[in-house]
Amino acid sequence: MTYTNLNFSRVDSAKFFRTLNTRVNEYFKDNKIARTGNWKLHVKTVIMFSIYLTPYFLMLTLDLPGWLQLIFTVVMGIGMAGVGMNVMHDANHGAYSSKKWVNKVMGSSMYILAGNVYNWQVQHNVLHHTYTNIHGHDEDLEAGRILRFSQHSKWHKFHKFQHLYSIFFYGLLTFNWVLTTDFTQTKRYLARKLSYGKLPKPITQWSILVITKLIYMSLWIIIPLLFFNIVWWKILIGFFIMHYVAGLILSIVFQLAHVVEDTDILLPDESGTMKNTWAIHQLYTTVNFSTTNKIVNWYTGGLNHQVEHHIFPNISHIHYKNISKIVKSTTKEFDLPYKEYKTTRRALIAHFRHLKEMGLKPAVPA
Repeated sequence: MTYTNLNFSRVDSAKFFRTLNTRVNEYFKDNKIARTGNWKLHVKTVIMFSIYLTPYFLMLTLDLPGWLQLIFTVVMGIGMAGVGMNVMHDANHGAYSSKKWVNKVMGSSMYILAGNVYNWQVQHNVLHHTYTNIHGHDEDLEAGRILRFSQHSKWHKFHKFQHLYSIFFYGLLTFNWVLTTDFTQTKRYLARKLSYGKLPKPITQWSILVITKLIYMSLWIIIPLLFFNIVWWKILIGFFIMHYVAGLILSIVFQLAHVVEDTDILLPDESGTMKNTWAIHQLYTTVNFSTTNKIVNWYTGGLNHQVEHHIFPNISHIHYKNISKIVKSTTKEFDLPYKEYKTTRRALIAHFRHLKEMGLKPAVPA
Protein backbone atom coordinates (compact mmCIF):
# COMPACT_ATOMS: atom_id res chain seq x y z
CA MET A 1 0.00 0.00 0.00
CA THR A 2 1.23 3.51 -0.83
CA TYR A 3 -0.13 5.96 1.70
CA THR A 4 -0.43 9.66 0.87
CA ASN A 5 -2.56 12.46 2.21
CA LEU A 6 -5.90 12.50 0.46
CA ASN A 7 -8.87 14.85 0.38
CA PHE A 8 -12.25 14.75 -1.31
CA SER A 9 -13.56 17.62 -3.39
CA ARG A 10 -15.87 19.96 -1.49
CA VAL A 11 -17.51 21.24 -4.64
CA ASP A 12 -21.10 20.02 -4.91
CA SER A 13 -23.01 22.98 -6.22
CA ALA A 14 -26.16 20.87 -6.54
CA LYS A 15 -26.00 19.88 -2.85
CA PHE A 16 -26.78 16.26 -3.61
CA PHE A 17 -25.91 14.75 -0.25
CA ARG A 18 -27.59 17.48 1.77
CA THR A 19 -30.81 16.89 -0.15
CA LEU A 20 -30.56 13.10 0.10
CA ASN A 21 -29.74 13.15 3.80
CA THR A 22 -32.72 15.43 4.50
CA ARG A 23 -35.07 13.11 2.64
CA VAL A 24 -33.80 10.00 4.39
CA ASN A 25 -34.08 11.69 7.79
CA GLU A 26 -37.65 12.68 6.95
CA TYR A 27 -38.43 9.08 6.05
CA PHE A 28 -37.47 7.87 9.53
CA LYS A 29 -39.16 10.81 11.23
CA ASP A 30 -42.41 10.52 9.28
CA ASN A 31 -42.63 6.76 9.86
CA LYS A 32 -41.56 7.11 13.50
CA ILE A 33 -38.95 4.39 13.28
CA ALA A 34 -35.35 4.15 14.46
CA ARG A 35 -32.43 3.96 12.06
CA THR A 36 -31.10 0.91 13.91
CA GLY A 37 -32.25 -2.70 13.92
CA ASN A 38 -35.61 -3.95 15.19
CA TRP A 39 -37.27 -7.29 15.93
CA LYS A 40 -36.62 -8.49 12.39
CA LEU A 41 -32.89 -8.17 12.96
CA HIS A 42 -33.16 -9.80 16.39
CA VAL A 43 -34.97 -12.82 14.93
CA LYS A 44 -32.42 -13.04 12.16
CA THR A 45 -29.64 -12.95 14.75
CA VAL A 46 -31.06 -16.01 16.50
CA ILE A 47 -31.44 -17.83 13.18
CA MET A 48 -27.90 -17.06 11.99
CA PHE A 49 -26.28 -18.08 15.25
CA SER A 50 -28.36 -21.25 15.24
CA ILE A 51 -27.25 -22.15 11.71
CA TYR A 52 -23.65 -21.51 12.74
CA LEU A 53 -23.48 -23.20 16.13
CA THR A 54 -26.18 -25.87 16.30
CA PRO A 55 -24.41 -28.29 13.90
CA TYR A 56 -21.23 -27.87 15.97
CA PHE A 57 -22.90 -28.97 19.21
CA LEU A 58 -24.71 -31.80 17.46
CA MET A 59 -21.44 -33.14 16.07
CA LEU A 60 -19.84 -32.96 19.52
CA THR A 61 -22.65 -34.78 21.29
CA LEU A 62 -24.03 -37.26 18.74
CA ASP A 63 -22.47 -40.12 16.81
CA LEU A 64 -23.27 -38.93 13.31
CA PRO A 65 -22.33 -40.56 9.99
CA GLY A 66 -19.46 -38.99 8.09
CA TRP A 67 -21.61 -37.71 5.25
CA LEU A 68 -23.86 -35.82 7.68
CA GLN A 69 -20.85 -34.35 9.47
CA LEU A 70 -19.61 -33.10 6.11
CA ILE A 71 -22.96 -31.45 5.37
CA PHE A 72 -22.96 -29.90 8.83
CA THR A 73 -19.56 -28.26 8.27
CA VAL A 74 -20.90 -26.67 5.09
CA VAL A 75 -23.99 -25.46 6.95
CA MET A 76 -21.73 -24.00 9.65
CA GLY A 77 -19.83 -22.07 7.00
CA ILE A 78 -23.09 -20.66 5.67
CA GLY A 79 -24.08 -19.65 9.19
CA MET A 80 -20.67 -18.20 9.89
CA ALA A 81 -20.91 -15.91 6.88
CA GLY A 82 -24.51 -15.09 7.84
CA VAL A 83 -23.48 -13.95 11.32
CA GLY A 84 -20.75 -11.80 9.81
CA MET A 85 -22.97 -10.11 7.24
CA ASN A 86 -26.07 -9.64 9.38
CA VAL A 87 -24.98 -9.27 12.98
CA MET A 88 -21.29 -8.37 13.25
CA HIS A 89 -21.40 -5.97 10.32
CA ASP A 90 -24.34 -3.89 11.55
CA ALA A 91 -23.05 -3.88 15.13
CA ASN A 92 -19.54 -2.68 14.27
CA HIS A 93 -21.09 0.15 12.28
CA GLY A 94 -23.12 1.10 15.35
CA ALA A 95 -26.32 0.25 13.47
CA TYR A 96 -27.50 -2.89 15.26
CA SER A 97 -28.90 -1.01 18.26
CA SER A 98 -29.22 2.49 19.68
CA LYS A 99 -27.40 1.19 22.78
CA LYS A 100 -23.61 1.25 22.52
CA TRP A 101 -23.12 -1.75 24.77
CA VAL A 102 -25.41 -3.88 22.59
CA ASN A 103 -23.44 -2.90 19.50
CA LYS A 104 -20.22 -3.74 21.33
CA VAL A 105 -21.48 -7.16 22.41
CA MET A 106 -22.88 -8.05 19.01
CA GLY A 107 -19.83 -6.61 17.29
CA SER A 108 -17.70 -8.94 19.40
CA SER A 109 -19.20 -11.82 17.44
CA MET A 110 -16.24 -11.05 15.18
CA TYR A 111 -14.11 -13.03 17.62
CA ILE A 112 -16.05 -16.27 17.05
CA LEU A 113 -15.66 -15.68 13.30
CA ALA A 114 -11.87 -15.86 13.84
CA GLY A 115 -11.37 -12.13 13.32
CA ASN A 116 -10.48 -9.12 15.43
CA VAL A 117 -12.78 -6.14 16.06
CA TYR A 118 -10.05 -3.47 16.02
CA ASN A 119 -8.55 -4.70 12.75
CA TRP A 120 -11.93 -5.08 11.08
CA GLN A 121 -13.12 -1.62 12.09
CA VAL A 122 -9.95 0.00 10.78
CA GLN A 123 -9.87 -1.88 7.48
CA HIS A 124 -13.59 -1.73 6.82
CA ASN A 125 -15.01 1.34 8.55
CA VAL A 126 -11.99 3.61 8.19
CA LEU A 127 -10.06 2.58 5.09
CA HIS A 128 -12.72 0.96 2.92
CA HIS A 129 -15.68 3.22 3.68
CA THR A 130 -13.65 6.42 3.59
CA TYR A 131 -11.46 5.62 0.60
CA THR A 132 -13.68 3.27 -1.38
CA ASN A 133 -11.93 1.91 -4.49
CA ILE A 134 -9.05 4.38 -4.22
CA HIS A 135 -5.84 2.63 -5.15
CA GLY A 136 -3.25 2.78 -2.39
CA HIS A 137 -5.82 3.55 0.31
CA ASP A 138 -8.61 0.97 0.20
CA GLU A 139 -7.07 -2.29 1.42
CA ASP A 140 -9.98 -4.27 -0.01
CA LEU A 141 -8.29 -3.79 -3.38
CA GLU A 142 -5.11 -5.45 -2.14
CA ALA A 143 -4.53 -9.18 -2.60
CA GLY A 144 -0.76 -9.29 -2.53
CA ARG A 145 0.68 -10.34 -5.88
CA ILE A 146 -1.85 -13.12 -6.43
CA LEU A 147 -4.76 -11.06 -7.76
CA ARG A 148 -4.82 -7.81 -9.70
CA PHE A 149 -8.04 -5.89 -9.08
CA SER A 150 -6.91 -2.48 -10.30
CA GLN A 151 -5.39 -1.11 -13.47
CA HIS A 152 -3.03 0.83 -11.18
CA SER A 153 -1.53 -2.36 -9.72
CA LYS A 154 1.58 -4.08 -11.01
CA TRP A 155 0.90 -6.75 -13.61
CA HIS A 156 2.44 -10.23 -13.57
CA LYS A 157 2.21 -12.93 -16.22
CA PHE A 158 0.18 -15.26 -14.02
CA HIS A 159 -2.59 -12.65 -13.78
CA LYS A 160 -3.68 -13.83 -17.26
CA PHE A 161 -5.34 -16.75 -15.48
CA GLN A 162 -6.71 -14.95 -12.43
CA HIS A 163 -10.31 -15.13 -13.64
CA LEU A 164 -9.89 -18.91 -13.44
CA TYR A 165 -7.94 -19.38 -10.20
CA SER A 166 -9.30 -16.46 -8.13
CA ILE A 167 -12.27 -18.43 -6.84
CA PHE A 168 -9.96 -20.90 -5.09
CA PHE A 169 -8.25 -18.11 -3.14
CA TYR A 170 -11.50 -16.38 -2.17
CA GLY A 171 -12.36 -19.25 0.15
CA LEU A 172 -9.22 -18.62 2.21
CA LEU A 173 -10.38 -15.23 3.51
CA THR A 174 -11.40 -16.15 7.06
CA PHE A 175 -8.83 -18.95 7.27
CA ASN A 176 -6.18 -16.27 6.74
CA TRP A 177 -7.71 -14.27 9.61
CA VAL A 178 -6.89 -17.21 11.87
CA LEU A 179 -3.29 -17.61 10.74
CA THR A 180 -1.73 -14.35 9.60
CA THR A 181 -3.92 -11.41 8.59
CA ASP A 182 -4.91 -10.20 12.06
CA PHE A 183 -1.31 -10.18 13.27
CA THR A 184 0.06 -8.26 10.29
CA GLN A 185 -2.84 -5.80 10.36
CA THR A 186 -2.45 -5.09 14.07
CA LYS A 187 1.23 -4.36 13.59
CA ARG A 188 0.56 -2.10 10.60
CA TYR A 189 -2.44 -0.23 12.00
CA LEU A 190 -0.87 0.44 15.38
CA ALA A 191 2.27 1.75 13.68
CA ARG A 192 0.13 4.14 11.63
CA LYS A 193 -1.96 5.02 14.72
CA LEU A 194 -5.19 4.15 12.92
CA SER A 195 -8.39 3.53 14.83
CA TYR A 196 -12.16 3.70 14.65
CA GLY A 197 -12.70 5.73 17.78
CA LYS A 198 -10.12 5.72 20.56
CA LEU A 199 -6.71 4.29 19.63
CA PRO A 200 -6.08 1.21 21.82
CA LYS A 201 -2.86 0.83 23.74
CA PRO A 202 -0.56 -1.57 21.86
CA ILE A 203 -0.29 -3.95 24.83
CA THR A 204 -4.10 -4.02 25.12
CA GLN A 205 -4.67 -4.77 21.44
CA TRP A 206 -1.96 -7.43 21.29
CA SER A 207 -3.27 -9.06 24.47
CA ILE A 208 -6.84 -9.14 23.13
CA LEU A 209 -5.62 -10.53 19.83
CA VAL A 210 -3.56 -13.34 21.34
CA ILE A 211 -6.12 -14.29 24.02
CA THR A 212 -9.08 -14.37 21.60
CA LYS A 213 -7.09 -16.45 19.12
CA LEU A 214 -6.21 -18.96 21.85
CA ILE A 215 -9.85 -19.15 22.95
CA TYR A 216 -11.00 -19.54 19.35
CA MET A 217 -8.57 -22.37 18.61
CA SER A 218 -9.50 -24.04 21.89
CA LEU A 219 -13.21 -24.01 21.05
CA TRP A 220 -12.88 -25.31 17.53
CA ILE A 221 -9.77 -27.53 17.69
CA ILE A 222 -8.48 -28.34 21.18
CA ILE A 223 -11.75 -29.09 23.03
CA PRO A 224 -13.17 -31.38 20.30
CA LEU A 225 -9.79 -33.12 20.10
CA LEU A 226 -9.31 -33.70 23.84
CA PHE A 227 -12.81 -34.16 25.22
CA PHE A 228 -14.89 -35.68 22.43
CA ASN A 229 -14.58 -38.85 20.41
CA ILE A 230 -13.69 -37.23 17.09
CA VAL A 231 -10.51 -38.15 15.23
CA TRP A 232 -8.07 -35.29 14.64
CA TRP A 233 -8.22 -35.35 10.85
CA LYS A 234 -12.01 -34.97 10.83
CA ILE A 235 -11.69 -31.93 13.09
CA LEU A 236 -9.13 -30.28 10.84
CA ILE A 237 -11.01 -31.08 7.62
CA GLY A 238 -14.28 -29.85 9.08
CA PHE A 239 -12.60 -26.68 10.37
CA PHE A 240 -11.14 -25.97 6.94
CA ILE A 241 -14.42 -26.66 5.08
CA MET A 242 -16.37 -24.38 7.43
CA HIS A 243 -13.90 -21.56 6.88
CA TYR A 244 -13.64 -22.14 3.16
CA VAL A 245 -17.41 -21.95 2.67
CA ALA A 246 -17.67 -18.79 4.81
CA GLY A 247 -14.67 -17.17 3.13
CA LEU A 248 -16.01 -17.94 -0.34
CA ILE A 249 -19.41 -16.41 0.44
CA LEU A 250 -17.99 -13.29 2.11
CA SER A 251 -15.38 -12.68 -0.59
CA ILE A 252 -17.84 -12.99 -3.45
CA VAL A 253 -20.46 -10.75 -1.82
CA PHE A 254 -17.88 -8.02 -1.18
CA GLN A 255 -16.30 -8.31 -4.63
CA LEU A 256 -19.63 -7.96 -6.43
CA ALA A 257 -20.13 -4.56 -4.80
CA HIS A 258 -16.89 -2.90 -5.89
CA VAL A 259 -14.67 -5.03 -8.13
CA VAL A 260 -16.78 -5.25 -11.27
CA GLU A 261 -16.49 -3.80 -14.73
CA ASP A 262 -18.97 -0.96 -14.07
CA THR A 263 -17.31 0.54 -10.99
CA ASP A 264 -14.39 2.97 -11.00
CA ILE A 265 -11.04 2.34 -9.31
CA LEU A 266 -9.49 5.74 -8.93
CA LEU A 267 -6.45 7.77 -8.00
CA PRO A 268 -6.33 11.30 -6.55
CA ASP A 269 -4.89 14.14 -8.61
CA GLU A 270 -1.38 15.49 -8.06
CA SER A 271 -2.53 17.56 -5.10
CA GLY A 272 -4.01 14.48 -3.42
CA THR A 273 -7.61 15.54 -4.09
CA MET A 274 -10.35 13.33 -5.48
CA LYS A 275 -12.54 14.61 -8.30
CA ASN A 276 -15.84 14.29 -6.41
CA THR A 277 -17.21 14.82 -2.95
CA TRP A 278 -17.22 11.76 -0.70
CA ALA A 279 -20.91 10.93 -1.21
CA ILE A 280 -20.78 11.28 -5.00
CA HIS A 281 -17.55 9.26 -5.03
CA GLN A 282 -19.49 6.37 -3.48
CA LEU A 283 -21.90 6.37 -6.42
CA TYR A 284 -19.10 5.87 -8.92
CA THR A 285 -17.30 3.16 -6.96
CA THR A 286 -20.17 1.05 -5.63
CA VAL A 287 -22.83 -1.12 -7.21
CA ASN A 288 -25.95 -2.96 -6.03
CA PHE A 289 -26.98 -6.41 -7.18
CA SER A 290 -30.04 -8.64 -7.02
CA THR A 291 -31.98 -6.19 -4.85
CA THR A 292 -35.38 -7.68 -5.74
CA ASN A 293 -34.36 -11.18 -4.67
CA LYS A 294 -35.84 -11.75 -1.19
CA ILE A 295 -33.43 -14.55 -0.31
CA VAL A 296 -30.35 -12.55 -1.30
CA ASN A 297 -31.67 -9.47 0.54
CA TRP A 298 -32.31 -11.48 3.69
CA TYR A 299 -29.16 -13.60 3.79
CA THR A 300 -26.54 -11.03 2.77
CA GLY A 301 -27.60 -8.53 5.41
CA GLY A 302 -28.34 -5.94 2.78
CA LEU A 303 -24.80 -6.08 1.42
CA ASN A 304 -26.34 -6.31 -2.02
CA HIS A 305 -27.62 -2.76 -1.30
CA GLN A 306 -24.08 -1.41 -1.15
CA VAL A 307 -24.95 2.01 -2.57
CA GLU A 308 -27.27 2.68 0.35
CA HIS A 309 -24.86 1.12 2.81
CA HIS A 310 -21.91 3.19 1.70
CA ILE A 311 -23.75 6.48 1.84
CA PHE A 312 -25.51 5.63 5.13
CA PRO A 313 -23.28 3.08 6.93
CA ASN A 314 -24.83 3.87 10.31
CA ILE A 315 -28.31 2.81 9.20
CA SER A 316 -29.22 -0.84 9.77
CA HIS A 317 -29.48 -2.99 6.67
CA ILE A 318 -33.12 -3.84 7.40
CA HIS A 319 -34.02 -0.34 6.12
CA TYR A 320 -32.02 -0.41 2.89
CA LYS A 321 -34.81 -1.68 0.67
CA ASN A 322 -37.08 1.22 1.62
CA ILE A 323 -34.50 4.00 1.56
CA SER A 324 -33.14 2.71 -1.75
CA LYS A 325 -36.20 4.23 -3.42
CA ILE A 326 -35.22 7.62 -2.03
CA VAL A 327 -31.56 7.21 -3.00
CA LYS A 328 -32.38 6.08 -6.53
CA SER A 329 -34.85 8.88 -7.24
CA THR A 330 -32.50 11.51 -5.81
CA THR A 331 -29.53 10.36 -7.90
CA LYS A 332 -31.74 10.50 -10.97
CA GLU A 333 -32.89 14.02 -10.05
CA PHE A 334 -29.27 15.18 -9.77
CA ASP A 335 -28.18 13.31 -12.90
CA LEU A 336 -25.81 11.06 -10.96
CA PRO A 337 -25.15 7.33 -11.44
CA TYR A 338 -26.98 4.64 -9.52
CA LYS A 339 -25.27 1.43 -10.51
CA GLU A 340 -26.94 -1.93 -10.09
CA TYR A 341 -27.15 -5.42 -11.55
CA LYS A 342 -30.60 -6.94 -11.63
CA THR A 343 -29.36 -10.43 -10.73
CA THR A 344 -26.46 -12.03 -8.87
CA ARG A 345 -25.58 -13.87 -12.07
CA ARG A 346 -25.03 -10.61 -13.94
CA ALA A 347 -22.90 -9.28 -11.10
CA LEU A 348 -20.78 -12.44 -11.09
CA ILE A 349 -20.24 -12.17 -14.85
CA ALA A 350 -19.24 -8.52 -14.44
CA HIS A 351 -16.76 -9.42 -11.70
CA PHE A 352 -15.01 -12.18 -13.62
CA ARG A 353 -14.96 -10.08 -16.77
CA HIS A 354 -13.18 -7.40 -14.76
CA LEU A 355 -10.69 -9.95 -13.47
CA LYS A 356 -10.04 -11.15 -16.99
CA GLU A 357 -9.52 -7.59 -18.22
CA MET A 358 -7.17 -6.80 -15.33
CA GLY A 359 -5.26 -9.98 -16.17
CA LEU A 360 -4.39 -8.78 -19.65
CA LYS A 361 -0.94 -7.32 -20.08
CA PRO A 362 -1.30 -3.51 -19.97
CA ALA A 363 -0.06 -1.49 -22.94
CA VAL A 364 1.99 0.57 -20.51
CA PRO A 365 3.16 -1.52 -17.53
CA ALA A 366 1.55 -0.39 -14.25
